[in-house]
Amino acid sequence: MAGGRIRARIHRSQLYTFACLKPGSTETDEPHTVEGPGYSRLVHCNESHMHQRPPLQYGSNYISTTRYNIVSFVPKAFFEQFRRVANIYFLVAAICSLFPVSPFKPMSMIAPLAFVLGVSMLKEGLEDWRRFMQDMKVNSRKASMHTTNGIFSNKHWKTIRVGDVVKVEKDKFFPADLLLLSSSYEDGLCYVETMNLDGETNLKVKRSLEATLCLDSDECFKDFKGLIKCEDPNPSLYTFVGNLEYERQIYPLDPAQILLRDSKLRNTAYIYGVVIFTGHDTKVMQNSMEAPSKRSSIEKKMDYIIYLLLAALMVISLISSLGFFILTKYKMPEWWYLRPDQAETCYDPENAFASAMCHAVAALMLYGYLIPISLYVSIEMVKFLQAIFINKDIDMYDEESGVAADARTSNLNEELGQVDTILSDKTGTLTCNQMDFLKCSIAGIAYGVRASEVELAAAKQMALDLEDNSLEDAAQYPIPEIELKTVVTCKDMKGDKRHIKGFSFEDSRLMEGNWMKEPHADEILLFFRILALCHTAVPEYNDQTGKLTYEAESPDEGAFLIAAREFGFEFVKRTQSSVFVNEKYPDATKPIQREYKILNLLDFTSKRKRMSVILQDEEGQIFVLCKGADSIIFERLAKHGRVHEEMTTRHLNEFGDNGLRTLALAYKKLEEKDYVAWDNEFTKAKTAIGGDREGMLEKVSDMIEKDFILIGATAVEDKLQKGVAQCIDKLAQAGLKIWVLTGDKVETAINIGYVPHPEKSSSSMVCLQPSETRNETNFHFIYNPRLIRQRWEEVPEKAVKESILNQMTNAIQMIKLEKDPHAAFALIIDGKTLTYALEDDMKLQFLGLAVECASVICCRVSPKQKGLVTRLVKEGTKKTTLAIGDGANDVGMIQEADIGVGISGVEGMQAVMASDFSLAQFRFLESLLVVHGHWCYKRIAQMICYFIYKNIAFGLTFFYFEAATAFSGQTIYYDWYMILFNVFLTSLPVISLGVLEQDVSYDICLQFPALYQQGPQNLFFNWYRVLGWMANGLQASLTIFFFNILAFYMDAFSSNGRMPDKAIMGTTMFTCIIWVVNCQIALTMSHFTWIQYIIIWGSIGSWYIFLVAYGMLSPTWSEEVYMLFVDVLAPSKSFWATTLLVTITCNIPYFLHSSMMRCFYPMDHHIIQEIKYYKKDVEDKYLWTREQSKARQSTKIGFSVRVEDKIRQLKGRMKKRASLVIMGSKIPRAQAAAAVDDLL
Repeated sequence: MAGGRIRARIHRSQLYTFACLKPGSTETDEPHTVEGPGYSRLVHCNESHMHQRPPLQYGSNYISTTRYNIVSFVPKAFFEQFRRVANIYFLVAAICSLFPVSPFKPMSMIAPLAFVLGVSMLKEGLEDWRRFMQDMKVNSRKASMHTTNGIFSNKHWKTIRVGDVVKVEKDKFFPADLLLLSSSYEDGLCYVETMNLDGETNLKVKRSLEATLCLDSDECFKDFKGLIKCEDPNPSLYTFVGNLEYERQIYPLDPAQILLRDSKLRNTAYIYGVVIFTGHDTKVMQNSMEAPSKRSSIEKKMDYIIYLLLAALMVISLISSLGFFILTKYKMPEWWYLRPDQAETCYDPENAFASAMCHAVAALMLYGYLIPISLYVSIEMVKFLQAIFINKDIDMYDEESGVAADARTSNLNEELGQVDTILSDKTGTLTCNQMDFLKCSIAGIAYGVRASEVELAAAKQMALDLEDNSLEDAAQYPIPEIELKTVVTCKDMKGDKRHIKGFSFEDSRLMEGNWMKEPHADEILLFFRILALCHTAVPEYNDQTGKLTYEAESPDEGAFLIAAREFGFEFVKRTQSSVFVNEKYPDATKPIQREYKILNLLDFTSKRKRMSVILQDEEGQIFVLCKGADSIIFERLAKHGRVHEEMTTRHLNEFGDNGLRTLALAYKKLEEKDYVAWDNEFTKAKTAIGGDREGMLEKVSDMIEKDFILIGATAVEDKLQKGVAQCIDKLAQAGLKIWVLTGDKVETAINIGYVPHPEKSSSSMVCLQPSETRNETNFHFIYNPRLIRQRWEEVPEKAVKESILNQMTNAIQMIKLEKDPHAAFALIIDGKTLTYALEDDMKLQFLGLAVECASVICCRVSPKQKGLVTRLVKEGTKKTTLAIGDGANDVGMIQEADIGVGISGVEGMQAVMASDFSLAQFRFLESLLVVHGHWCYKRIAQMICYFIYKNIAFGLTFFYFEAATAFSGQTIYYDWYMILFNVFLTSLPVISLGVLEQDVSYDICLQFPALYQQGPQNLFFNWYRVLGWMANGLQASLTIFFFNILAFYMDAFSSNGRMPDKAIMGTTMFTCIIWVVNCQIALTMSHFTWIQYIIIWGSIGSWYIFLVAYGMLSPTWSEEVYMLFVDVLAPSKSFWATTLLVTITCNIPYFLHSSMMRCFYPMDHHIIQEIKYYKKDVEDKYLWTREQSKARQSTKIGFSVRVEDKIRQLKGRMKKRASLVIMGSKIPRAQAAAAVDDLL
């Protein structure tokens, strides 16, 4: 590519002062000491076969994120299944069924257990197989690898070994951790995007050793050999220690030469590198953890319910055994027909205690229906079907990428409805990493009429508010309009002008050369030149579009260059010493190409927060052009350079209120002698060797970067991904707390967690940092990374910890003393401070402060710290956490959180592979939680409660019958009845409840986000609910048993005088149970479709079909059921009357309780259901709107708060103007003021 060859001739290393801190000659550096523990790795370059046998035998580049493998699946899956208490019970019961004491046949106990375990393990296996296939997709990526004799060929990533030489081309991911040998640039530089690792958007500059620069073509590697001695695999992304032995010389290695797996090569045609770490030894994989086994909080609570049911089972078994002991010892000798003289061990009155022990074992098995074995398999099936509905949700399908939602594990569906805190990555998850130049301030004058997203939303809301006021009041009291004209104008103009990516600026005063007519044209000219000249970008000709594109280190820089081009100052060329700009000045029709000689470039770093370029124009005048954070620039202004400071500060505040990111621009002129003197000092510092070189460079840079003249400021819009602002707003209204954990800088994250600050001060920001950087006159802190990093090593560790601890204590006290109910605070902390805050003696206090704040922003955090913060929130608050991210740097927190969500974007698949759910865009999280999470939580909660109810209603009848038959150990039901009860006759209705139930519709969930709080507050699965359903099951079992006993005990069953036997009694009682439990689930449901009708009535009807069909079989098979229904039950009026009476009586208590709760203690969804049923949402719009407002949690963060803050400002401005109008009118002041208040 031609552009690549042009760029390759530029020695890019000379553009950078701070990004490449290695001195010009590395041969003078002393090698690192790489001996001892932690430094045992040897890498034979270009000899990968050396590492496949002892003593080295390094792992392959194959990665796996699955939970199981062929060997571990069976033992690990069994372990997972027997973590469930009920399964342990049924395993013991199945073993006991093999002995004579069992009241059941072995198959009736073993078959259900085998079925439950089999289905659950099959589901686990299928879900893990999907993870395996995604792993294979990554492992099968191709990379160009040296094979032999200077020949490179494409190989799968999984085949790459330590020591292999690979060639990576532009925009490709690095397949392993590599040592950079050379690049397409002559001085061995390359640009790396690490957004997938640390979330930072700025490109990192890497530089190879000078000794390996000659390895710049495929043929050079034919005889290449070398030996690397370095540190062992570790999770530190920012450190590396090692030496390279090459051609009998030893060269020290540092992080500047290391390219990490899953980072991407940018702005560089190609690089060559040798593999140091592969697979799970790579630093990104070292930061991930073993795929955890997660269980939902409901499933954990189920264990306690099972414990309670087991305790009840043991109690009634003990009562039964005690009764059996008394009757066997004292009554059985009188029952001659039982032949007590020939009794077996289990019925021996001479050894009643041993008989009671045998009976206890039998009783534990007999009453086992209290424990719902089919509950687990039903839940597995329901969750699997719920996951299908989540995957098929068209509202969570992204048309642009063609990616749908994916529930990678269905074990946590209900957990989606109980989330309390969301921990989110920023770059790639919330933002598009795209900046649009929108507004600017030049010489104290604001330019740019297009509205930001915040202004548009505020204007829309204000327009709706104004529409609600009567036209009469508006006519009677002349209130000036809000300045919404520009908003409407911008909206209308969108279709008139082609949108330019990165440039959304609109203002005729500056466009088309009109800026030359402005009063400060000279300063505007300087402003445009700073945009076009102060950068490190490289232009590249695009053959397809025929235009220049810019390869910039950050999206901000790219937006500035596009803006400069649109203003008439197009950056077109860069050479080693100059940049060329086509300027449409002084004649816009005849561009002039001007050359500016680059003398020095002080590049931007996160520590400096500014960049400067020293250049000489065609007239020989030397300029220093600087752009950076306003706090940094303002402190470096000369006294005569502050003319526009006040107005620029006001504009910066306005831009910030509108949700825009700002930078200040300044300049100064230099005399040549002053520059020469400074350049000598700078050259000495730049070529110095030693640990203090960075400090010397910073000191010399400070000498030139001062006494600036302020020109103006820029305002760019950090484009959030589509729907992110509204999604965060909706989640906040649903009562969810949102933390932002990012590796990026603080300025880029603050907008996400915006909190209002009415007095335009830092009063709402709580920044934790060392005490030396504090503003001692005010408690609130000034965020100054430059001072922070300067002081870290100067302050003793103990003093730093004490400082941070005192700040946390004071911040907590200040928040508690805050009297304003609308006050909100944002906690901001960086990675180094977080290191101390997460220590055992400080982490609880840090958490206490964090939960008191409306927004928490952790910046510059490592992947490991993301996981540690997530663990702290999860374990410290004891509430459900959800982590969401899109990069490999998010894997730790995704795995650590109760629920992990991966964004399946363009930055690799590591986050998705480690996640429990994957989405195409962050905005789909709204539907996933507020809709599906809400539904799944209520469905599973109601399903479990109903299961407990029906099993108690069924299981306790065994105990009643045994008590009535002298604790004989007999069951009243035929064996097939008991098998069919859970497997067939009552299983489908409960599955339909778990899959199809909706308390409110999809749209209503989104309109009433506060309904979501029913999950985090656990309103449907607390002990009150569980015990209430148990009590309902108890009354149902009593009613069923005793109504049947009273109906048949003394009376003939049929008109021919036949008395009921055990078969008749058991079948009638079982029929009542089938009717009762199926009618109960019908009363429980709020949402019916034809499917529910068919399933419920079909389950009842299938019982009668079974009785008829099975009764027609030969008596050899049907035994006591032979023709029972057709000849005996169906003709009997008592059978039908008993069934009807028992069904109504059992369900009356639930019906009355439900009616009372709806009438006197209604929940939110009850009110909504009633409004929808009576169509009040159509007839009374005001009522519907009022209920919507009531059903929103008050929120103090995010987009909606920024909009409300903007509305308050607009209303204040409107009221002020209205007051001026009133003062000049004849309307009574009090009357007019009241009218203004009503309007606002």
